[in-house]
Amino acid sequence: MTNQSTTADITKVPSRFEIGLYTFGDLVPKQDGSGTISAKQRLREIVDAAKLADEAGLDIFGVGEHHRLDFAATSTPVVLAAIAQATERIKLTSATTVLSTIDPVRLFEDFATVDLLSDGRTEIIAGRGAFVDSFPLFGYNLDDYNRLFSEKIDLLMKLGERERITWKGHFRSDLNDLEIAPRPAQSVMPIWIGVGGTPESAVNAGRLGLGMALSLLGGEPERAKPLVDLYREAGLRAGHHPSKLRVAVTSHGYVGETSQQAREEFYPYYSSYFEQFLGRRTGRGRMSLAEFEQLARPETALAVGSPQQVIEKILHQHEVFGHSRFIAQLDIGGMPYSQVAKTIELLAAKVAPVVRRELAR
Repeated sequence: MTNQSTTADITKVPSRFEIGLYTFGDLVPKQDGSGTISAKQRLREIVDAAKLADEAGLDIFGVGEHHRLDFAATSTPVVLAAIAQATERIKLTSATTVLSTIDPVRLFEDFATVDLLSDGRTEIIAGRGAFVDSFPLFGYNLDDYNRLFSEKIDLLMKLGERERITWKGHFRSDLNDLEIAPRPAQSVMPIWIGVGGTPESAVNAGRLGLGMALSLLGGEPERAKPLVDLYREAGLRAGHHPSKLRVAVTSHGYVGETSQQAREEFYPYYSSYFEQFLGRRTGRGRMSLAEFEQLARPETALAVGSPQQVIEKILHQHEVFGHSRFIAQLDIGGMPYSQVAKTIELLAAKVAPVVRRELAR
């Protein structure tokens, strides 16, 4: 399907490889046993982290959504609007919007408003959602999981094309020549599809010609390469130009001055996060140090280590995927803001410049 010149076009690096952060605003008990940070303080620290990332020269900041009491971020566009007022340059995105359980019209209007407030810095990463807490909360049936997403991504894309729209679907009322307001500052507000490990999602993102945000939380990157290949093959079959088929990698991460320091500082928070949000779903308890050390090996996707180790991981992933964006979730498991700020500064000062320089050669 692809010839040599097409492959070169696909993997061509944009003018600037983008590096950034994302957060879900999780609320996990502190390591010293003194309780849990309040949602109010957590949201303030999210805004502070975004401001620091902007000032340090990082490229993108994402806010996800979980509709539970152990997360502070449930209303992504509201948080992004606050961040828009505290920042000047950094791009703002959802990470991810659970599109299946939200009205695309309301979603588009909210993000178009953020786009105006941020002077054209807004994006949407839309996904089906790994957690399903929003389905009963907003009155949707899990049996409609795939059909909901398919219909709503179709509508969301159409909303960006014109000021008035006529549309008919199954899960919401028809739109008969109705105005969609406001219009964003950008002529086209970027939409990405969040992809976990589902080939169907990768193919769908390629078919639609949207960017693919690949969740790569562990294991060896090579295991996810078939998803990226499926994405690009589907996009080319659908007639999309290779330049539209952009890949972002999203991952957990932490940067320390040395690899040992990074592992020692990150492990307690990572294991707490794992226990609260993944261990309960899988029936497993707290992650052992030995398990963590295996997950953080140099050849794995978990971006934990010294600046040089994280640089090498990102560059290796680029060899595998040809991606143009890397976004890390740093602030997990009750990590204090002072540590979050320190690793943001290391990521911006010691990792990002080297990665950009190497990939620009």
